[in-house]
Amino acid sequence: QVQVVESGGGLVQPGGSLRLSCAASGTIFSIHVMGWYRQAPGKQRELVADITSDGRTNYQDSVKGRFTISRDNANKTVYLRMNSLKSEDTAVYYCNARVETPFTYEMDYWGKGTLVTVSS
Repeated sequence: QVQVVESGGGLVQPGGSLRLSCAASGTIFSIHVMGWYRQAPGKQRELVADITSDGRTNYQDSVKGRFTISRDNANKTVYLRMNSLKSEDTAVYYCNARVETPFTYEMDYWGKGTLVTVSS
């Protein structure tokens, strides 16, 4: 069994910053990719950023230069540093871990989400 738990959401003013954290736990052989997705009201879930086990990153165009994803492989944790936040960044942010276990080569696990609200 694998668990993924996010933390760090909240209310922030436009132009402000937040850092999200996500930790994976359970019977894990390796985590190939960890990423952050978000879903705003009335919209589909979209990729924000992801990072491979060897540190390669990928960002959605709208967050490039403002958000930074990083990863601590030893602690199975991924972070998302969000700067210069805009109202359009308001969404529920979900952590995803693409995990290899002793029983499966690759399977996606999701956290329950953490709400980020950017408002004055």
